[in-house]
Amino acid sequence: MKQAAREAAVAGPDRRFQQRLAQWYRENARALPWREVHDPYATWLSEVMLQQTRVATVIERYGEFLRRFPTVQALAQAAESEVLAVWSGLGYYRRARMLHRGAQYVVRELGGVIPAARDALLALPGVGEYTAAAIASIAFGERVAVLDGNVERVLLRVLGEAEDKSADKRKRLVQIAQGLMPAQAGRAAGDHNQAMMELGATVCLPRQPLCLQCPVMELCKTRGEHATLKRAAMQRRVVAHLLLVRRRVGSVEVLLERRSAAASLMAGMLELPPLPVDAVAGRTPVLKVKHAITNTNYEVEVYDDVALKGAVVAAKSALQWVRATELDEVPLTGLARKVLTRTGVLVRSGA
Repeated sequence: MKQAAREAAVAGPDRRFQQRLAQWYRENARALPWREVHDPYATWLSEVMLQQTRVATVIERYGEFLRRFPTVQALAQAAESEVLAVWSGLGYYRRARMLHRGAQYVVRELGGVIPAARDALLALPGVGEYTAAAIASIAFGERVAVLDGNVERVLLRVLGEAEDKSADKRKRLVQIAQGLMPAQAGRAAGDHNQAMMELGATVCLPRQPLCLQCPVMELCKTRGEHATLKRAAMQRRVVAHLLLVRRRVGSVEVLLERRSAAASLMAGMLELPPLPVDAVAGRTPVLKVKHAITNTNYEVEVYDDVALKGAVVAAKSALQWVRATELDEVPLTGLARKVLTRTGVLVRSGA
């Protein structure tokens, strides 16, 4: 009975939650470049980019990606290396590869028309339940709820429940989220989903939520932080890379190494050649940077000593000199882009 009462507070007959959320969103929604855009391809792109990436970073890169690949047809026709080059720095490169394959599927199998229904969208490579629901509701107005981390956090707090990653708990939260959807399909469906995500992203924060600014605080059982599962500790690792730059007539070139096509991370992408840590013992790096990938925090030491080229373990066939003016056109790893930008070797187009 207690659980039923909590759920009734969220999705009661008077729809207080939905109404207060809608008013708050109309008055407080951030002006983001992928909002008020009636293009399912642009919506698809924004939802993929926003997965595990800060909004500020996506704002910077979203427009650039659309300028390079303005339509699903343009993306489908591009080489994967071109797509990865534009994606470089956003991380989680599998997203870019699957977006590319999804575009190719749409052009090859669906005549270039992105499906309007969630169930049909699920057939696209790389499109899961969340992305399908987001595209279907935001771009096409389907009355289907999304459940990402932000929405889940909002619902758990309002219900007064602890975090629980079980399949049964997720299924119940999906049902509750669906029960909160506006009665009619159309723009209201997409706006509601965006409002739920906006509330979690800007007010119902993971730590120190801004409860006094919350439009549904009176309906919330928690009013503050809720119990969450213990997160795995980040690993720490020290790595070294070689930065070799040479000048040729009319150009500057940098030595890069292509990662194996079979690598589990960043396959086929270009990086600064890694160095064995023992090969740089006692040497002073020209630059130190911090870089995080998945569950590891890397402390990166960069060396520019040409004598260290012999310590590079990669096969010669994996090494190549790339002109600085062409670095924006090749698939650099995020770390390589960070180092080359900080050392002034790389200046982004339009920067």
